[in-house]
Amino acid sequence: MADKTYKIAVLPGDGTGPEVVAEGMKVLNAAAKKFGFQLESDTFDWGGERYLATGSVLPEDAAETLKKYDAVFLGAIGHPKVKPGVLEKGILLKLRFDLDQYINLRPVKLYPGVETPLANKGPEDIDYVVVRENVGDVYCGIGGTSQQGTKQEVAVQEMVYSYFQVERCIRFAFEEARRRHSKDNPWRGLSPEDIAAGKIAQVTLCGKTNVLTYVFGLWERVFHEVAADYPDVKTAYCHVDATCMWMIKNPEWFDVLVTSNMFGDIITDLAAMTQGGMGTAAGGNINPEGVSMFEPIGGSAPKYTGLGVINPLAAIGAGAMMLDFLGEKEAAAAIERSIAYVTGNKLKSVAAGKMGYSTSEVGDLVVENL
Repeated sequence: MADKTYKIAVLPGDGTGPEVVAEGMKVLNAAAKKFGFQLESDTFDWGGERYLATGSVLPEDAAETLKKYDAVFLGAIGHPKVKPGVLEKGILLKLRFDLDQYINLRPVKLYPGVETPLANKGPEDIDYVVVRENVGDVYCGIGGTSQQGTKQEVAVQEMVYSYFQVERCIRFAFEEARRRHSKDNPWRGLSPEDIAAGKIAQVTLCGKTNVLTYVFGLWERVFHEVAADYPDVKTAYCHVDATCMWMIKNPEWFDVLVTSNMFGDIITDLAAMTQGGMGTAAGGNINPEGVSMFEPIGGSAPKYTGLGVINPLAAIGAGAMMLDFLGEKEAAAAIERSIAYVTGNKLKSVAAGKMGYSTSEVGDLVVENL
């Protein structure tokens, strides 16, 4: 008899989304059986095909429907026959805002056997987390245009943040830093002096305080205010341009990076390439007090649809993140270890069509090695 049952809303989405979601659910169900809990899932057809057939992006009660679930497992959104922005804003952004998923959490982890474009860097060097604020910034849609279609057209889209938004995001980052490390396993990037002083982790604020002085003046002040509540965590600051440089030159310097919505959107794709590409990059849209949504970040990859060659490991990793946030930490860790085993010992590559295995066979390998 299982100890716990979790209700999962599954959004397979577009393109290769249904293929990777199928493998993610295969692994999740195997982990549930092995670790003594149950998953009940319902599938929703929200995506490009539904929009083309009905003209509706989401049902009016979509957010209220998802609030009845413990978590959301998303495949991908994006359809070649739908104008860019319609599905992304109408589904992804709307759900993030309506469910107040104010954190986008992106582990940046190079698995064994996965090739990185960074010379002389390995799994021990690329292992950090980006905490991206997920509901503010220019994504709020505050702005507009004047004299549209003329040579005098003016377009404005404003970067807007409140103290409330910034504070809860930064506090989440410090809590995440504590969660990642203990005094028995101090963060390798800290100096002996830091470790001796009892510091176990580091949070780096990524901003642009020298130019965007109003917005990142707020971020910087709040960062130091919150840091005072976490004497065991070391702090650092990097301008966003310098952050991009150090992510390439010295990724081992980072532990937890916290940043704004726009900057986070950009640097997490850079980070994904340093960890070997989109094939292993998972992410979570987190509401710590509500319903969170977990997804591979690589998009729908429509050119590979139905070929059985897409890499499902990012979706499987997103499933592991979901279990971790649901409290099934042993199961989540087992999936992570199995992914690492498969990349290190089985796959020829993590690129679509070059793995040496089909999409479903990769899912089977993860299950076999749980």
